[in-house]
Amino acid sequence: MKKQKMIDATLKVFIWAASFLTVGILAWILLYVVTKGIGHINWEFITAAPQRNGLEGGVFPMIMNTVYIILFALSIATPIGVSAAIYLVEYAKPGRVVRVIRFATETLAGIPSIIYGLFGYMFFVITLKFGWSLIAGAFTLSIMVLPTIVRTTEEALKSVPAMFREGSLALGSSKLRTITKVVLPSAIPGVLAAVILSIGRVVGETAAVYFTAGTALSRAMPESMMQSGRTLAVHLFLLAKEAISFEKAYATATVLIITVAIINFAANKIALALKRC
Repeated sequence: MKKQKMIDATLKVFIWAASFLTVGILAWILLYVVTKGIGHINWEFITAAPQRNGLEGGVFPMIMNTVYIILFALSIATPIGVSAAIYLVEYAKPGRVVRVIRFATETLAGIPSIIYGLFGYMFFVITLKFGWSLIAGAFTLSIMVLPTIVRTTEEALKSVPAMFREGSLALGSSKLRTITKVVLPSAIPGVLAAVILSIGRVVGETAAVYFTAGTALSRAMPESMMQSGRTLAVHLFLLAKEAISFEKAYATATVLIITVAIINFAANKIALALKRC
């Protein structure tokens, strides 16, 4: 008994230490980047267009490019991913079809982003003749985040108690109505978690966007999804890679962090509002 208590205490200490280490590393990275970049951020930097290849001016067009790609990619990937998860959890019977779908999602999740970029370049940019454009980047990223949405939503649906389904069916509801009115509302926080994880990957992606959306330095807001344009991550990469301005690179990284934080905060608020409903 005493030995078991010692083992439990040791494991508890190890878990707490691992948790604090993880949070500490995250806090250190964020503080390092933000302290380097916050001093170079002002209203002009956020609202102005870049000048002299990014050495002067701001990042407003890159912010809008990033937002457009996020919205377009998620508007494609979310319905497909959630529908696939519903099929796997609620309708599919164990068999070859399910194994093929799971194998496909696991394979997609393990493919490096540079491969997605090359595929997007060959298929969307060249074959479909989209050219280097925001829409080509958005389609490529929607494929890339699809496994995250499918697997996370699948786990969220599995976490809904079986008694919810049984109670609804016992009251005479159809299976489709049970899914749409009982199961999905209960799984909304998990679905939103999938969307938040996908947003994080879309915002921080460089290689896939580099080969599809291009690196054109926009002077104004994009007028169309068929235009080429940099996202914040690509702009940050080029500023640092070509040693144009490390101060601007840190400032862009800080704006990127703030953008992700705002989007995640908004998504969490939406999840809480939907849960109350």
